[in-house]
Amino acid sequence: MNKFKTAAISILTEVNKPLHYKEITRLALEKGVLETEGATPDASMNAQIITDIKRKGKQSTFIKTAPSTYALNPDKPRTKEEPEEAQEEEKLAVDSGYIGKAGEYLVCSELLFRGFNASIMSVDIGVDIVATRENRLYGIQVKTARLNKFNTYVFDVRKVSFERHNSGSTFYIFVLHSEKKTNFLILPYFEIEKKVHDKAILEVGQGLRYRINIKLRNNSVYLGTLDHEMNYFLNNWSVLK
Repeated sequence: MNKFKTAAISILTEVNKPLHYKEITRLALEKGVLETEGATPDASMNAQIITDIKRKGKQSTFIKTAPSTYALNPDKPRTKEEPEEAQEEEKLAVDSGYIGKAGEYLVCSELLFRGFNASIMSVDIGVDIVATRENRLYGIQVKTARLNKFNTYVFDVRKVSFERHNSGSTFYIFVLHSEKKTNFLILPYFEIEKKVHDKAILEVGQGLRYRINIKLRNNSVYLGTLDHEMNYFLNNWSVLK
């Protein structure tokens, strides 16, 4: 099934009420049930839902309840394929959730091994892990991704969240997961701010998010383009100081 439709079904099932397509997209990205490299995921979400409604009519998974606002269709006829389809949707959503949570536990474990008193936040308010060491407090946002078909790790950071936690005690740890090895790119807040200024990190989603592309090439790591080499920050936990 289309990944946008799968994500929309997951979100609408969870909230159990109609949502504007931009809100569906926002929640899907935040909860990790949607991964996309497109610059306008909200427009893609709206297009996919509309197409499904127009093509399937009363058999569509969705109904339109208000302008640009959708809910799950309570009268959708049952079909033989539906149980299998639902299981696949659930599997995709669960897999995405596993990746994000696995990254948080990996980072928390690494911090504990290095003498930090670290714990995962029960509610995500822009900081995933709070850690202390030698009377200093650290707020850590963890982003996890698998290598995509372009040999790149792609991450999105909500602009409002980034701007809210703008201090020297905020760090972003990007978990670069692959079958061979998992690496960690550990960046202070101000380093990301600098890369935004240098245009190595771009605004996407109508200026609501930052898109961070990380590449591993010839034993070096790059942010955005090959002009921005970041080897110093790769697996360098001493950056947390």
